[in-house]
Amino acid sequence: MQAQPRSRLLNVAAQLRRHVSWAKVQMGPADPILGVTEAFKKDTSPQKINLGVGAYRDNDGKPVVLGCVRKAEAILTKSGVDHEYGPISGLPDFVDCSLKLAYGETSSALSAGCVAGLQSLSGTGAVRLGMEFIRRFAPLHSGHVPCVYIPNPTWGNHKNIIRDAGLQWKEYRYFDKHTKGLDMNGLMADVESAPSQSVFLLHACAHNPTGVDPSVEEWAQLSDAIKRKGHIAFFDMAYQGFASGDPKRDAAALTKFVADGHRVLTAQSFAKNFGLYGERVGCLSVVTDDVNTRKAVESQLKMLARPMYSNPPIYGARLVATVLHDPTLNAEWHREVKAMADRIIAMRHALVEVLRTLGYTNEWNHIAQQIGMFAFTGLSEQQVKALQEHHHVYMTADGRISMAGINTKNVDYLGHAIHAVMR
Repeated sequence: MQAQPRSRLLNVAAQLRRHVSWAKVQMGPADPILGVTEAFKKDTSPQKINLGVGAYRDNDGKPVVLGCVRKAEAILTKSGVDHEYGPISGLPDFVDCSLKLAYGETSSALSAGCVAGLQSLSGTGAVRLGMEFIRRFAPLHSGHVPCVYIPNPTWGNHKNIIRDAGLQWKEYRYFDKHTKGLDMNGLMADVESAPSQSVFLLHACAHNPTGVDPSVEEWAQLSDAIKRKGHIAFFDMAYQGFASGDPKRDAAALTKFVADGHRVLTAQSFAKNFGLYGERVGCLSVVTDDVNTRKAVESQLKMLARPMYSNPPIYGARLVATVLHDPTLNAEWHREVKAMADRIIAMRHALVEVLRTLGYTNEWNHIAQQIGMFAFTGLSEQQVKALQEHHHVYMTADGRISMAGINTKNVDYLGHAIHAVMR
């Protein structure tokens, strides 16, 4: 009679050993940008400055909802739109106006019906979808999917996206630490030495994190070299309009490549230029050879999107489409995005001027020469730490600052704080 209880105990023990446990899952590393924000929130100093997060703020340090977006919200509310599922490829009106914004109203590729487009989960989702598409359909090199070349440095999430899409990445030279500008010679050499038909991820404008963009002439040289090697150009365009204040100018590199015959991929985000950070509004597009190829590509993009998230959220896309399709709201958006860009540019010059009054001559000119949301200061990790501990100024460890966190009320304090840690 005692054998049965013992047998049952052994069975229970065996079942417990077979039971799935998550005890071996290790704690993931903290996000470097969110970590900066958390430290900033805990700081009780009234002089604290957060230069870590890449979201626009006005001169009072407050989030901004664009006037044209508020008006579009009112229009949608009055029209009584529903909340039904959208198509897998997103709202057609949104995709249409997104492609026209990126490639231009008079784009021959668009008029010929050769550009495949699909609404995505902001720019991040567009890049991920694009990488999944490359993994499945890019021409093989020596039996392998091509490597994705990314600038050094680049947005931190690019590496994660490429890795999780099952692709390999390598870095190409981009930022020159000595000049704090573009390492064009290194970049061109890496384009030439990469195996033919590699993928080159390019920031269309306002390079993140350096704020350093190629000139018009340098973009032309890159286009020639990338085409000659048969590489695939993948543009990540997160700041169209937000960089210079002119959406057409900010898309000049993309339109140049398309005019030169590249079959590019483009990831668009409407977070920064529309202030729709939490709505996750984006678009992925692929330039193809003809209408039939475009239709085939669109069908495959939908097949990639379906098991990932089924279909994209529609509210933010409706806002963008409403603004861009309405001539009055479109004109207002152009004014508002220029005002945001102009404030960022003004803060660049203001910071350089404060530092100049403290005895610096040309050492900080690169801040004014860079463009977009971010600036690469050149501050060391030790100096960044000193700024945080002694002056309540928060930024990522690599010295990247979000220019949107600077305003007329704190720029003088920031300049003096930087001066203090430089001595």
